Amino acid sequence: MKRLLLSSAALFAFSGAAMAACPAVTVADPMGVAAGAYPQQYELAEIQSLADCTMEFSENPDIAALNSRIRGNPEVPALADRLPSEPLVVAPYEMIGNYGGMFNALSNATEAGTSDFMSVRHVNLVRYADDLTTIVPNVAKSWSWNDDFTQLTFVLREGHKWSDGQPFGAEDVEFWYENLALDPNVIESPKDYVLAGGEPMTVDVIDAQTVRFNMPSPKPGFLAHFANHYAQGFQPKHFLGQFHPAINPDADALAQAAGFESGYDVVKAYYGSSDWMDTPTPMLSHPDKVANLPLDAAPTLESHIVISETTEGRQFVANPYFYMVDTAGNQLPYINEMDEIFVGESEVRLLKLVNGEVDYKAQALQIDYVPLLLENQEKGGFVVDLKPDITMPTFAFNVTSDDLEKRKVFGDLRFRQAMSVAMNRDEINEVAMFGLGEPQQYIGFSPTPSFVPAEWEQHYAQFDPDMANSLLDEVGMVDTDGDGMRELPNGDKLTLNLQVATQGMSIKIVELVGQNWRDVGIDNTVKEVTTDEYRSAQSSNQLDVTMYEKSVPLAVVLGNAEIFIPPFDNYFNMRTAMLWGEYVQSEGTAGVKPPEYVYEMMEDIKAFQATPVGTPESDALGLKLVENMTGNLLFIGTVKEQKPIYFSSSLKNTTPFKTASYAYYRTYPYRPSQWFLTE
Repeated sequence: MKRLLLSSAALFAFSGAAMAACPAVTVADPMGVAAGAYPQQYELAEIQSLADCTMEFSENPDIAALNSRIRGNPEVPALADRLPSEPLVVAPYEMIGNYGGMFNALSNATEAGTSDFMSVRHVNLVRYADDLTTIVPNVAKSWSWNDDFTQLTFVLREGHKWSDGQPFGAEDVEFWYENLALDPNVIESPKDYVLAGGEPMTVDVIDAQTVRFNMPSPKPGFLAHFANHYAQGFQPKHFLGQFHPAINPDADALAQAAGFESGYDVVKAYYGSSDWMDTPTPMLSHPDKVANLPLDAAPTLESHIVISETTEGRQFVANPYFYMVDTAGNQLPYINEMDEIFVGESEVRLLKLVNGEVDYKAQALQIDYVPLLLENQEKGGFVVDLKPDITMPTFAFNVTSDDLEKRKVFGDLRFRQAMSVAMNRDEINEVAMFGLGEPQQYIGFSPTPSFVPAEWEQHYAQFDPDMANSLLDEVGMVDTDGDGMRELPNGDKLTLNLQVATQGMSIKIVELVGQNWRDVGIDNTVKEVTTDEYRSAQSSNQLDVTMYEKSVPLAVVLGNAEIFIPPFDNYFNMRTAMLWGEYVQSEGTAGVKPPEYVYEMMEDIKAFQATPVGTPESDALGLKLVENMTGNLLFIGTVKEQKPIYFSSSLKNTTPFKTASYAYYRTYPYRPSQWFLTE
């Protein structure tokens, strides 16, 4: 391992530090060094002060070779010119790791089932520590609020660089917000999380490393958004800006020289049009034009950068300019390369896991896979851990169905109540979840906040087929042709098409619910589809019933109001009432007008986000949100479940997760940049 003492007064300087090298502190062995201000990490000056040391820095001996595989990158400079002068110092869980190795990842498709692997290399301004409570610095060195939570200021790391060696700073945050998140030529309409009270913020560049968000109304949950969301609060202005017409007046001409119609087309080729982190790069979206562009993928701050992409998968190499070091001064990440393959068939994915061909996996692993995985742990060289999931399998009837007769029925609360009490949640728990789950109604929040009375968790969640039959009779659904299945009130036959993406929930659960519904006379068929097929059909209003795992923690709701605004989430998650969403987004020029309680939720979520959490006012608003959402059974919950988490035995410095869910962005709290491989 090549070692380098960086002693320049301008770089890594620390007044009065002793010349002894810093101790290799780990979480397992703190070596007598006190904890820093934040758990399991230090600022450079902080650890040097606490340990009375001067940190020596080392680089990956393969970094020049890895850098040479990043098209467009200059020759790799010395480590002193790659690390920030204020690197983030990370305490590994168990030990100082070894460089090298190939991390094998498994996803469903280019934009399906990828968030698990995305989280392994992900960075953002801040993150949650592994207690899932404490927000800690990450890309940002520090932050501060004003008194009324209308201004959030971030201080970035001096000397931080993008993966191509160009400086990173406050203008990259401003560029992301002003020129991507709010530009309708890039993203058609701004996402809720970049708004406060439904209105845009403004961004001030105070200096090269200081940036401030100014909000039209208080939004104390905005910080938490950056701690758990995939969308990063920065993008490379020096690179994407050259193609952005608002930044460069020659952007269109530059784009046309590369074979594109406009600069915006190039921006979207690199960044996408939805802010999803795994938007296809030009290597996949424009393979005939990528050679005309300066880079295969936009520069990143993540631990690894993509260097190859096809419909079969993606390959990544370590970022030579990554801003983290371990407590021994080794630049992270330890892992040299990452290989992500796409497999759409759940049976094939499971086979690859059983054979030990994957290093880590949690997304799209259902609890019914557990017996086979446990049986093959030793032979396959992996371990499986069961952890509670914040989300739960949830169903929603399409209250804005294009079929007006179905819309009348699905929009009748009595029908939704009937379909909820027709579910045998205890049977679902025993048969599909081995008795490890907790039957519960969907209430939006998970875990249940203290302001929600326990009875809402069981609202119409009892198994009562007699009540279901009585309610369906009241709706006017009777069996007119004697086949045992109820028809719509106008006599039309009803067969629910239950399309399930196994990334979203276990097909076994859908089959059990389908049988429960047939038992009260509601005919249905169950069909497994790909995640892309499901998302497309859901968002185009084609499904009778949407189904996916759903529920989010209070911290997420404080920063992102999507689950209380129609269609009640984004494209990648579970939605319903698409035409209500269209009406709201078009301000009444298209779609279907929602009922009054939906408008109440929209106003209440704005007020809830603007009110300090834990106050009586906040609690009252939160309870009202639950009363409207759960009282109207827009979403019908089943059972909070346990989920498997899969680790290769050769993957080191892992730690047991507290939850298997997406809510805190999967692996992000557990610092994957300090993972390493022994084989």
